[in-house]
Amino acid sequence: MADADKLHEWAVGHDPLIVPLFLNLERARKVAHARARAVWDQHGLTPAEFDVLATLRNAESPYELTPGQIQDRVLITSGGLTKVIHLLEEKGYVERSVARNDNRVKPVRLTATGSRCIARTMRDLVSMTQEWMHSILGQDEIRSASSILRKIAG
Repeated sequence: MADADKLHEWAVGHDPLIVPLFLNLERARKVAHARARAVWDQHGLTPAEFDVLATLRNAESPYELTPGQIQDRVLITSGGLTKVIHLLEEKGYVERSVARNDNRVKPVRLTATGSRCIARTMRDLVSMTQEWMHSILGQDEIRSASSILRKIAG
């Protein structure tokens, strides 16, 4: 039994097949998040800011969504999202306008500066992840892991 598994020996005893899977998924998530956080920090972004910028960039051109649409696609509370949007506005990465058909709705649009920031950040995030994954897994293992995780994620 590995040292890390010995720390969770009691939990593993409940189901020696599933508990190690769960624990390894959680460890992998923590490592991946720490590595991604280093990239986000280099670009002056918080994880939430990155999430909102990436969500906007994934929207159809002109890369604009209402706060409600963003809320449906990210893991941030409504109040937290308002704060993130405000911070991104201050950085010049997004701008808000009034919806043509409803003055109460203020869509959020990615600016050219925000588009460049998310493109650079994503490029560096992918580069870091490629280097990391290829240092520990072969191509077939990467494909297999991706397929398995896709099933788990639903």
